[in-house]
Amino acid sequence: MKRTRREFLAAATAAPILSPIILGAQDKAGTRRPVLGAGAYTYEAIHDWGELPARIKWGNTHGVVEDAEGNIYVHHTVHASSDSADSMVVFDRKGKFVRSWGKEFRGVAHLRMTPQPAMQAVVVKATTKGEVVWKIQGPPDIDAYKPGADGSPKRYNPTNVAIAPNGDIYVGDGYGSYYVNQYNSKAEYIRTFGGKGSEPGQLNEPHGIWCDTRGSKPVLVVADRRNNRLQRFTMDGAHIDFVPGFRLPCHFDEQKGIVVVPDLHGRVTLIDKDNHVIEHLGDSNAPVWNNPLRSQPRDAFIPGQFICPHGACFDHAGNIFVVEWVEVGRVTKLRKVV
Repeated sequence: MKRTRREFLAAATAAPILSPIILGAQDKAGTRRPVLGAGAYTYEAIHDWGELPARIKWGNTHGVVEDAEGNIYVHHTVHASSDSADSMVVFDRKGKFVRSWGKEFRGVAHLRMTPQPAMQAVVVKATTKGEVVWKIQGPPDIDAYKPGADGSPKRYNPTNVAIAPNGDIYVGDGYGSYYVNQYNSKAEYIRTFGGKGSEPGQLNEPHGIWCDTRGSKPVLVVADRRNNRLQRFTMDGAHIDFVPGFRLPCHFDEQKGIVVVPDLHGRVTLIDKDNHVIEHLGDSNAPVWNNPLRSQPRDAFIPGQFICPHGACFDHAGNIFVVEWVEVGRVTKLRKVV
């Protein structure tokens, strides 16, 4: 496969940059598409990208990645009205439907490319055709996950994984007990770090995780979502520093030193190699948890504004694909125009 997960280093110390939304080329319906960003980072927003077969109805769209051939993989929870239960949908670079698979992953919320969805209490490595290569079943057998004094089990619900240059696997228990669990390339347990809190080394919903190899040494970066920050660690789990300036960061992808960070709080942020904000794209500044648009029909969505961006990736050409946490799904291609 082309990528491990291109995730992200540090970020926004600069003041927020809010770009205007202007109108660009027309779509097939004659509606002018919004243009977001400025300068070298200008994008035409093509909402509802991809020719979805009638038998598939998007649920919440949570993950998006590109493979080495330029195919785009979108993972979704599958809508209740969908005739097909396939949760992974593959398009070619022009948006033509290629195939779908993953009935067993229906309702699962996260995707990482090799691809490796983090599903319920299982981490799965699969081929691009859906064949399972291996699974990490449940949490590691360590004291941190032992039942409490009352006998209640500790929560374990992984949300994302990162792969180090040496093949080590890092699993973020983002919806569980907020640890990061490290394994070797054979899925053998090494160590656990993190845990709930706001102090250095502690995490509150480690939703996204990424191995940043842009510097002289690789660094592990975690989207410490409920702490509204990124947190950087050495590859053996020692705290390095925080990167403030985020709302609810979800995920990372990197291309040529530029990082895209989908933020659940209504925007997509671009960061340069020096960790400065380049652009906040499509910033609606809308509420997240009580946002009525999340459950509205598609025609209620505002062109050029994001609702709840959950995943994003670059393609080979520098375009950006964004998927959103909305009940009917939303896939947007940000076509690079400059």
